[in-house]
Amino acid sequence: MAHRTTLEADRPAKTAKPGKKSSTGKPARSEERERIFDAFRRWGYNEAKLDPLGFFGPFPQPDLERLTTGGLAEEARRIYCGTIGADFMHLPQPERRRWIAERMEGPESEVNQGKTLERLIRADLFEQVLQSRYLGTKRFSLEGVTALIPLLDSILDTVGEHGALESVMAMSHRGRLNVMVHAACKPPHEVVAGFEDVDPRSVLGAGDVKYHVGATGTYVTSTGKEIGIHLVSNPSHLEAVDPVAIGRARAKQTRYGAGSAAKVVPIVMHGDAAFAGQGIWAETLNLADLQAYTVGGSIHIIVNNLIGFTTRPVQEHSSLFASDLAKRQSVPVFHVNGEDPDAVVRVGKLAAEYRAQFGSDVVVDLIGYRRHGHSEVDDPTITQPRLYDRIKNHPPLWRIYSERIGVQPMQIVENVRKEYEVEQSKAREIKKIPHLRQLPEYWSAYHRGRFKPEYEADTGLDREKLAEITDALVRVPQGFHVHPKIAKLLEQRAEMGHGKRAVDYGFAEALAFGSVLLEGNPVRLTGQDTERGTFNQRHAILVDAETEQEYCSLAHLAPNQPFCEIRNSSLSEAGCVGFEYGFSRDYPEALVLWEAQFGDFANGAQVIIDQFISAGEDKWDLPSGLVMLLPHGYEGQGPEHSSARIERFMQLAGEENMQICQPSTAAQYFHLLRRQVRRPWRKPLIVFTPKSMLRHPDASSSIDDFAQPRFLPIVPDREVQDAKRILIVSGKLGHELRAERRRRKDTGTAIIFLDQLYPLLRPEISAALDEHPNAREVVWIQEEPKNMGAHFFVMPRIGQLVQSKGLKMRSIKRSPSASPATGSAKAHELEQKTLLSLAFTTSSTE
Repeated sequence: MAHRTTLEADRPAKTAKPGKKSSTGKPARSEERERIFDAFRRWGYNEAKLDPLGFFGPFPQPDLERLTTGGLAEEARRIYCGTIGADFMHLPQPERRRWIAERMEGPESEVNQGKTLERLIRADLFEQVLQSRYLGTKRFSLEGVTALIPLLDSILDTVGEHGALESVMAMSHRGRLNVMVHAACKPPHEVVAGFEDVDPRSVLGAGDVKYHVGATGTYVTSTGKEIGIHLVSNPSHLEAVDPVAIGRARAKQTRYGAGSAAKVVPIVMHGDAAFAGQGIWAETLNLADLQAYTVGGSIHIIVNNLIGFTTRPVQEHSSLFASDLAKRQSVPVFHVNGEDPDAVVRVGKLAAEYRAQFGSDVVVDLIGYRRHGHSEVDDPTITQPRLYDRIKNHPPLWRIYSERIGVQPMQIVENVRKEYEVEQSKAREIKKIPHLRQLPEYWSAYHRGRFKPEYEADTGLDREKLAEITDALVRVPQGFHVHPKIAKLLEQRAEMGHGKRAVDYGFAEALAFGSVLLEGNPVRLTGQDTERGTFNQRHAILVDAETEQEYCSLAHLAPNQPFCEIRNSSLSEAGCVGFEYGFSRDYPEALVLWEAQFGDFANGAQVIIDQFISAGEDKWDLPSGLVMLLPHGYEGQGPEHSSARIERFMQLAGEENMQICQPSTAAQYFHLLRRQVRRPWRKPLIVFTPKSMLRHPDASSSIDDFAQPRFLPIVPDREVQDAKRILIVSGKLGHELRAERRRRKDTGTAIIFLDQLYPLLRPEISAALDEHPNAREVVWIQEEPKNMGAHFFVMPRIGQLVQSKGLKMRSIKRSPSASPATGSAKAHELEQKTLLSLAFTTSSTE
């Protein structure tokens, strides 16, 4: 009979006299049991035997010290203070606390000890063979926490029983090679080939080190079920992969549809120092139960070495356990001693069943040690001499475990060692670096690498189609109470879509999204205040003025249309951008976008931008079509929120790794978004979107402009013919220059918009310059300071082209500055007027 858990109250009941009933009407013995067990459920994990080396805890609790004698206390201590420490009484849901308590206090699940022993031997010997063959080479060994392999076995076996078809795994470098072989089931010789470094020309100037690359494979459970494994590539930035993996899992689940949470299970492995210290992990954890990001729970494993590089736990986290960060949410934590493999296997099963039961995150804190230094070329005795003196004489886990279960392992050891030595010999014969991962079939229709002209696609739509989309976009359900201001907006948008009013950016975007959806491509847009739009420009989600019920017209354009998700994100950059990058990796046919509230907020996601968005294809041959919308423009609002830091993206541009654009008009924005989907070429797209120009007449477009065939990387000047001076500009400043030209009645200056900053299309630029054969100089002009914006990138490249035509090239910009913009609105206005004035003078200095 399962014992009822006292989970409703924090205070233990008073003890009744023997032989009598308590004030609650329950037998005194029952209440005494609940009082004792309640204390151990709450605090027992602090006194659990968790550290194999004895350097960690236990941390006696006063409530438990009073309960040291008697059969009930001994029983509770055996359950809650053994090699498993269950930390779950912080959960606010009584049914979850009760579920865990019943399983902790119930019969122990059976463990296949023979299989566990073999897996421990395999895990340890894999590392030892590498150590003997490639002495002095970094591999970030799993030794000391090899129980991770049977833990993963237990989790995968259990999720397989619950219907899992795929698992997206993420981890940093430690133990990655071992996980590739034993969870992703890659042949060892393919993994070992990375140490041989065969055919370096095949990765010259690209690729990544062996312990960063990902792998795909098939894991077969103990009952014969197959689970596709996707181990996500990750840089040295440890937790940076977390949101990417969760985003990939969400995309895969979206493909499966109903019941998908059980079919795709994310398993994320962390280091103890990184789990406690990396902010991107905290951001990602916060996404767990948000509608736009939930994946039905992730299983998190802290591969806990009780050290971070050379840093001790007391210097790593203020809390007692590295895992305590997870307790800010409704997430249970199961601490387990990594040298009790039976307990590890049972915890894996428990964690997987909890996820299946409640659709919630769960954390397994697998506590072990690190046999070598941070890497195998590091000497840890310099900083932890006592600890590593103890580790030096500590036997490997498979020896400890074989003695515990009474099995003679040497025949298994010999067989496994020979197997790995044969695999190592095979690795020497490989002539090409093996591809450890394979892109899913849904990538087969899409291209990466350099752009080819045959990838180009028309994006224009006729007036009839635009009118049809417009009618669906302005339609609301019967009885929906539209806010008066939104009712007026919908009237204006109806006029825009039918050619009676110029189309602004907000509606151009809606038309682009609507057309993409009707052509069969899903749309996912998330970001900071994205539903309405930071600048009150989008209103993709309408809110009933009386009931606050939400309605998204883009999701109701036609029967059986693809999904459309437009959601506000949490106030996160690194976590949310990483998530959307991950989603784009597994939904290439979708238009996936992330929007910053202001463009400079993107710098909070710089690690994701640097390591994944700009370099993912070059390092790992993994393409993405993610779109980043970054509001940019100098309007006198101060150093923040003026610049989206164009210069940082320009500096990252190389090998056509991404597209960097600043569309000058609403129609250009429309064509750019459609081009991203209609081309079969997938590259990240960075869009510097406007703020003050969102509804400005100069940037709005005629409905006929939407019928033009394509986005124009270079927008020529149609107002001035045969100019003497050519200004090249990007963004809002170009419209201000045209207004200033009209004010001056200048007919000798042409203004060309550079709407695509990268890849820089020299033939198109050359053709635009050739339209003015009598021009004598070309001027690049920008709002940003000289050390920012596109100046450093554009000037040498366009300068070469200009000089080849016998023209002079100069630039106009703000002086170099440590800050993007002035904090004074009046100073900004004066600077802007100076820029405009200099643009129409005949001479200036660099």
